[in-house]
Amino acid sequence: MARLILGLDSSTQSLSAVVIDLDTRKVICEKSLNFDRALPQYKTQNGVIPNRDPLVKHSPPQMWAEALDLIFAQMKKDGVALGKILAVGGSGQQHGSIYCNERFADALQNLDSNQPLVENLSGVFSRKNSPLWMDSSTAQECAEIRKKLGGVKFTASRTGSDTFERFTGPQIRKFYKTEPVSYANTSNITLVSSFMASLLAGKIAPLDFGDGAGMNLMDIRRKNWNHDALKATAPGLMNKLPPLAAAGQTIGPVSSYFAKKFGLNPEALATVWTGDNPASVIGLGLIKPGQSAISLGTSDTYFGTMEKCQTDENGEGHVFGSPTGDYMTLVCFKNGSLAREKIREIYGVKDWKEFGKLVASKKPGNDGGIMLPWFESEIVPRVIKPGIHRFDLDEKNAAANCRAIFEAQMMSMRLHSQWMQVSPEKIFATGGASNDLALLQVMANVMNCRVLRIEVSKSAALGAALIAAHGWLTAAGEEPKWKKLVAGFSQPIPKSEIRPDRQAVKIYDKLLEKYAECECDALEKIAD
Repeated sequence: MARLILGLDSSTQSLSAVVIDLDTRKVICEKSLNFDRALPQYKTQNGVIPNRDPLVKHSPPQMWAEALDLIFAQMKKDGVALGKILAVGGSGQQHGSIYCNERFADALQNLDSNQPLVENLSGVFSRKNSPLWMDSSTAQECAEIRKKLGGVKFTASRTGSDTFERFTGPQIRKFYKTEPVSYANTSNITLVSSFMASLLAGKIAPLDFGDGAGMNLMDIRRKNWNHDALKATAPGLMNKLPPLAAAGQTIGPVSSYFAKKFGLNPEALATVWTGDNPASVIGLGLIKPGQSAISLGTSDTYFGTMEKCQTDENGEGHVFGSPTGDYMTLVCFKNGSLAREKIREIYGVKDWKEFGKLVASKKPGNDGGIMLPWFESEIVPRVIKPGIHRFDLDEKNAAANCRAIFEAQMMSMRLHSQWMQVSPEKIFATGGASNDLALLQVMANVMNCRVLRIEVSKSAALGAALIAAHGWLTAAGEEPKWKKLVAGFSQPIPKSEIRPDRQAVKIYDKLLEKYAECECDALEKIAD
């Protein structure tokens, strides 16, 4: 009998499902449901409710529940062997929070399979909509919590990150301040991950150490709720939060709702969900220190694994609990693909192939020319006032500026990931720009390690399935090894490896010092 595991990922714009066969090491089913198209009645744009205030980004939690019904109905219609599923796990967009009243627990225990989920949940929400990771309306609350915890360094050392607008703690504080009656009527605060897990389990699910760390409320080292952070956020908060647990830990059998309605195996285990970033770490196979990934998208993201918890005293990077029991690190750079495209547009470069030729026409190190391409306000380093800054770089020289942006982005990643104290042995490159060989060669040279391309399709849902598989095997009395568990599911593209050039590595080792000085100089000028 095939051992089938289901992984789900509730992201900003869609709900995805992946079914894996543990014996054949294959993904046997992939489904995805776009919220805007499948559920137009919620009137979302890219999964978000339009708002006059550009800082406010909310979504309706009912939409996520209804999407869960729809994707199970689709799997049933398509003949997916739901009756053979042994465990269900999942991941959710990090930081998004859902607020429920005292009726929530009873509603979960008494889900009626003759009614849709959204009807079963009628009247359980104490807050109409859920703030998302994209919401940046809580700058004041961030400052208040940070001050009470003793500043950036102490906040990061306790919770894994400085306070950020998108993090859940500041969002909870804003809700308490602006809607005190609704906050008082809130009995349960869940995240997207634990909300969806609760629906599947038919009871309030624990929150895992990955998503818990994305709240500015969890003690990153002890992996329990930090009482100082709770006190700094809102009164009575401890009683409104679920317990913390490891991702993949079994909650119990799935709710009979899904067994009766869709034919899901009634003995399938519901497991603790995690955030999409920790799940992606597993989906990409990043299970030991020295393995890192760089996602080259609208924003560029550098993430990987560490055994010993190190936090960034400058508050730029993040540390979350990893499903492996270790820690995952993440640094996000806002000026990613959009900045690269802006340079291409400024210099009239027709396509990325021509852009790559221009980059190759200039020597590594660019004769000492440095660019700081902050077309938008930047997260890392913190830049409030956008602008391009050039040092020993001729603005009119197209080739030099094309090389400069590639070098700047990679040197910024290297500089601002040093706090992790883990040098990458190899980097998996993912995202839209990961097929740009000129960019990947600069990456390999600056980072001084091998770079391999990897095609990522639903990596969070795949990671969620693998985490659930680990939980199911553990519950069955086995001692699964992560290396063996992830083997075969995520492999680099054959012959995609790019090796660093020794001479170029030496050049960048020296140039990094100048880059750091230029960055400090630019930040001082902006501050003045």
